[in-house]
Amino acid sequence: MRLPFASALALAAAAFLAACTGKPSFNDPTLSDRELNLEEFFDGTLVAKGQFQDIFGTVRRRFDVTIQGDWNGERLRLVEDFVYEDGSTEQRVWTLVKTGPDSWRGTAPGVIGEATGLEDGDRFNWRYTIDLPVPAADGTADTVRVTFDDWMWLLSDDRLLNRAYMQRFGVDVGDVTISFEKLN
Repeated sequence: MRLPFASALALAAAAFLAACTGKPSFNDPTLSDRELNLEEFFDGTLVAKGQFQDIFGTVRRRFDVTIQGDWNGERLRLVEDFVYEDGSTEQRVWTLVKTGPDSWRGTAPGVIGEATGLEDGDRFNWRYTIDLPVPAADGTADTVRVTFDDWMWLLSDDRLLNRAYMQRFGVDVGDVTISFEKLN
């Protein structure tokens, strides 16, 4: 009976440590004098590469994304076309509205309620809950409700780094890292 107890104890310790890991904050010092303007950076064509890692650091999924952004002065529309390593595809269409000098709200299919975001210097924080499609072992797709805490940093005029922390039922389940490149 000791082995199951030891395994449960190790799993509880790993979950506790994962919950204690640091995450970005607007209280963190800025590392550049760049100013991220979401509507400028995402207006046009972008490409991105990313991956999902579970809380143990295992890469579970990789993807490429092509994004077509359109800022019309009032709303930012992002059409994201994902291609995963297994050949499957997904499209997500975001509609974002600037609600203040540095604040945003947005919607997309599967998003529960509205996403909210805040720009501060070279960074942007975007938070939302979504029913995310996840491939099942039998080839079908299930949905899993997760909460995203996205942090983006403008690295240069044409590069943005995104790290998204994912939780389910308030427990960390992994994170997504994405590198965006603006083409035009």
